[in-house]
Amino acid sequence: MIEIPSDLNPDLVPLAFLLGTWEGAGVSDFPGAEKCNFGQSVTFSHDGRDFIEYVSHSWVLDGEGNKVKPLESESGYWRIDKDRKVEVVMVRDQGIVEIWYGELADQKPQIDLVTDAVARTAVSGPYSGGKRLYGYVKSDLMWVGEKATPEVPLRPYMSAHLKKVVTPEQVASWAKDLGDLPDDGIAFFR
Repeated sequence: MIEIPSDLNPDLVPLAFLLGTWEGAGVSDFPGAEKCNFGQSVTFSHDGRDFIEYVSHSWVLDGEGNKVKPLESESGYWRIDKDRKVEVVMVRDQGIVEIWYGELADQKPQIDLVTDAVARTAVSGPYSGGKRLYGYVKSDLMWVGEKATPEVPLRPYMSAHLKKVVTPEQVASWAKDLGDLPDDGIAFFR
């Protein structure tokens, strides 16, 4: 279920499906890098202004699903205009700053993004741009990323399937709404 917070900037309502903390796992595979399964935690939050703050941390998983080491971290800001055009400013721990532009699909919670500008520090590896697709599918957040370097043409390199994390505060809020349910719980389903 998509909830729209009462204090969300009205311009951001089309992006409300992103809000919250999401956790899950995915696969990373790109020439010259270690192919691995990874875990990920992503948070999309807001403070009433006209952007959504984005923070992502991922880590390599071993064969049993245990954290082995950090993989990537990134953070940034997402905006959307009245024509459903999305812009993202993102900073990655590898020393890369990106500006992404894209669009929210019509009649479905799906966002396609493409890099417009890339800046790299001296320590970052080769990178020339990317594409990403985010989608809200059956209450889960799924994404796939493509990237290109001067040596490797644009190709998929990471994808993940994330589930929304429910906080104790949310559970407490829902519990307040249970007062109208029958005592035995079973009558609710009749």
